[in-house]
Amino acid sequence: MVIDFLLERFQNKSSNTALIWNEEDYSYQWLYDKINEFSIFINANKISQNSIVALRSDFSPLSVAMMLALIQHNCIFVPISFAVKTVDEFLEIAETEFLITIIDDKIELEKLNNKVNHKILLNLKQEKHPGLILFSSGSTGKSKAAVHDFVPLLDKFKVERHTLRTITFLLFDHIGGVNTLLYILSNTGTIVAIKDRSPENVCMLIEKYQVELLPTSPSFIFMLLMSKAYEKYNIHSLKMVTYGTETMPETTLKKMHELFPNIELKQTYGLSELGILRSKSRDNNSLWVKIGGEGFQTKVKEGILFIKAKSAMLGYLNAESPFDDEGWFNTQDRVEVDGDWIKILGRVTEIINVGGQKVYPTEVESVLLEMENVKDVTVYSSPNPILGSVVSAKIVLENVEDLAALKKRIRLYCKDKLEQFKIPVNVIIDNNSQVSARFKKIRKFD
Repeated sequence: MVIDFLLERFQNKSSNTALIWNEEDYSYQWLYDKINEFSIFINANKISQNSIVALRSDFSPLSVAMMLALIQHNCIFVPISFAVKTVDEFLEIAETEFLITIIDDKIELEKLNNKVNHKILLNLKQEKHPGLILFSSGSTGKSKAAVHDFVPLLDKFKVERHTLRTITFLLFDHIGGVNTLLYILSNTGTIVAIKDRSPENVCMLIEKYQVELLPTSPSFIFMLLMSKAYEKYNIHSLKMVTYGTETMPETTLKKMHELFPNIELKQTYGLSELGILRSKSRDNNSLWVKIGGEGFQTKVKEGILFIKAKSAMLGYLNAESPFDDEGWFNTQDRVEVDGDWIKILGRVTEIINVGGQKVYPTEVESVLLEMENVKDVTVYSSPNPILGSVVSAKIVLENVEDLAALKKRIRLYCKDKLEQFKIPVNVIIDNNSQVSARFKKIRKFD
């Protein structure tokens, strides 16, 4: 069985705490027994091997046990978080045969009428390998369904490594969330599973359970800094904060480092199509990072990062293959290079082209966030009949301010810090949230 190595480790460390959820500890013995119990449930409900099974849930002891039981049963697993609004569409695209919903301690099973016709899924069934279907966030268009063979994804977890007590911040259906879960479990560490991902609750749980690792996004780190929830709780148990999923504004990174100089700040890099690469930040205050590791190759072509991975997906269910003839994947991330180090400037689709000049939103955001009375900002592209596009900014203010006065202040402040074409032409004051349910900046506005 593909997860035999995990089950053996669970038995060897049976008394260790695997998960903390709703103020209760769940041991590795409990997890081992629950996986066996769910294996009986799967067989009793006539879910045959290699069935396509969606699991709608968030991280919890039951959902983790069900996920592992489905993998053990060689099912093709489709995680769907409660943040997803297009559930029926996802179920149809994935040609899902069964839907399991877990809310707290309640389990519901529904048999669906979808037929499995896609060649990738039929081949995976024929191989009798467990699979994983992940949907992209859809931030640059319609969500794409990436299909993985779980066997190569699990291979890297066979090497035992050091682990830290970790909060499962990244969502259940995110490649980073899946990677964090498998890494911690494969090293018999402890997971603190959460429902409420507000800065207040996260800080409370860090203090209460002496959490050592927080894997998150730059947007959440910014929310944490703005909320000052860290002043109400002692979060000095944290040894490491990892950040990925989007480009980190330099201002945010520097402020986090100034406040918490003893916490290691580590940039991570991964994609639904490839998995998570090993990474090393140059230092806590730097956006330069090395990425790669066993099973990954990288190259930069015309300023764009390309990756080849042994753990790459088999393909999309609803789009053409993005790999070239040699297996290279165009990440669409523009980077600078300094020897073995790279600096991620931003996704090509987010770059603002002002009359042929490239503007990276996070560069402008970092400057605007230095200004007084600016609480948050999102920089994005607006169409312009002469230049093609111009820079626009949505501003969240600390205190009420006249728009005309704010525009004037922005022009004066940016004059010596940014080239003219990078200074926002359009400025909007908007105190609505600028972060998605996946804790990423929303850069598409109507």
